[in-house]
Amino acid sequence: MTTRRRQTTAALAAVLIAATAGCQAQQAPPAGAPATHAAQSGLPAAPAPSAPPGFTLVASGDVLPHTSVIERANFDAGGHGYDFRPMFAAVMPVVSGADLAICHMEAVYGADGHYTGYPTLKSPPQVAVALAATGYDACSTASNHSLDDGAAGIRRTLDAFDQVGVRHAGSARTADEANSVTMMRAGDAKVAHFAYTYDTNGLPLPMGQPWAVNLIDPVRIIADARAARKAGADVVVVSLHWGTEWQDAPNEQQLRLSKELTASVTNGRPDIDLILGTHAHVPQPYEKVNGTWVIYGMGDQVAGEMYNYQGVQDPRGNEGTIGRFTFAPPAHRGGRWEVTKAEFIPQAYDLDAGRVVNLNAALDQGAGVGGVRDRIRDVVLSRGAAQDGLVMGQ
Repeated sequence: MTTRRRQTTAALAAVLIAATAGCQAQQAPPAGAPATHAAQSGLPAAPAPSAPPGFTLVASGDVLPHTSVIERANFDAGGHGYDFRPMFAAVMPVVSGADLAICHMEAVYGADGHYTGYPTLKSPPQVAVALAATGYDACSTASNHSLDDGAAGIRRTLDAFDQVGVRHAGSARTADEANSVTMMRAGDAKVAHFAYTYDTNGLPLPMGQPWAVNLIDPVRIIADARAARKAGADVVVVSLHWGTEWQDAPNEQQLRLSKELTASVTNGRPDIDLILGTHAHVPQPYEKVNGTWVIYGMGDQVAGEMYNYQGVQDPRGNEGTIGRFTFAPPAHRGGRWEVTKAEFIPQAYDLDAGRVVNLNAALDQGAGVGGVRDRIRDVVLSRGAAQDGLVMGQ
């Protein structure tokens, strides 16, 4: 976890201790009540044994700053620079409330005010500032747009994340960085994060830099996961930029690859603990495959007007989900950290307001978004995830 999260946890712990002490003072036994053995002996009662703490992980879909999104951030900054923080304000409680939060940065960052939307995505680096302020600890950076500005775009993007303390996986500035493991702390667990993409829109990898962007290769993904486990990872999370755009259902590659990756086991323990999918621009199902949760596609978290293959503006391109998973420590040394609670939170990006909307919270406030929320729910649950315990969260 980041220093920010450790400080928050410490502060909350102090509040809880104070509150507990206050409750105990108010609940003293009545006069004449028999004293406990601990009270009779003058010794404090022995604390109840507690299991090692687990952790919560949240993940969200594509951050895709089209021209209208960039213009909105400029407006929110008063016409001077760019402020993307207001866009994410509604999901900040969900994101910052998790022990570990992972986003997907689809675009690279441009330079010197030269920022563009589709088809060549070069975003203002202030996006990274907003993601950090929202509470994200890490972002996947492997996408079909990773090379939209060559090696320089990768460098600027990762430099911007480093400056705000957001970790990253999927692209690299050096060979050493490409061969390293993005390892983070969440509760008592060490979590490794990897990211890969199906393609880079046909753009070749930079000369002499074949490691610049991770491409999907199941042999390599499994090898990376096993290496992370040897390096001490308790949980291995893999982000995959895959699937067919505008298709609610997973395609054959997604189904085949999810089965292959989740079937990989070393010494009786799965090599991969969670798969997070992006790219399709629409929400796709969640499914438990070989005992491991797979999100085929989280949809878009932030995007401008989205047009499907028929050239028609499609509101599904501004819909998505946040996945939230609660992990519990293993019952025995060397065992698997198990997901004890799996949730999805439906969201959308309001084009008019330029804001991400938590749809359940909006419904509680009387907004007429029930139809959108229900459509997302039906897609997410379409492969039987409810039977495996997936629930809709707040």
